[in-house]
Amino acid sequence: MAKSTNTCNSLLALIFNATTFANIAQNGGSPLTDLYVSLHKGDPGVGGSQLTNEADFGAYARIPVVRTISGWKAPDAGSTDNAALIQFVECNGGSNSISHVAIGTDISGAGRVLYAGQLSSPRTISSGIQPQFSAHALVVTET
Repeated sequence: MAKSTNTCNSLLALIFNATTFANIAQNGGSPLTDLYVSLHKGDPGVGGSQLTNEADFGAYARIPVVRTISGWKAPDAGSTDNAALIQFVECNGGSNSISHVAIGTDISGAGRVLYAGQLSSPRTISSGIQPQFSAHALVVTET
């Protein structure tokens, strides 16, 4: 059974914009203020965590993106995307071939992967390279 576009938008707004899903879910308690974008050398998989195949080049760290419309665009037509540039620190050693990106719950450790996807083509990150995603480049779709 498929979800309606309105339901998809409400789910995305709850996760990415911390917006209450009326009569279904509230962003109560001690909710996350950020989601964390991570880079991966392979698919983190449906059973994996943010640590699964995670990048490990020199100076790598996950990037926090605030759960508001300044971090993620308000959902429309069942999708959302990053509202601004997401820029990782410049690699200062080592090298990784990055094939996947994920959005998860923790700044470090085995955080929950909420969404993950494959890049259109792998990117080799080595010393002096600063990975980034331009605004609107990370598109998340609910169907």
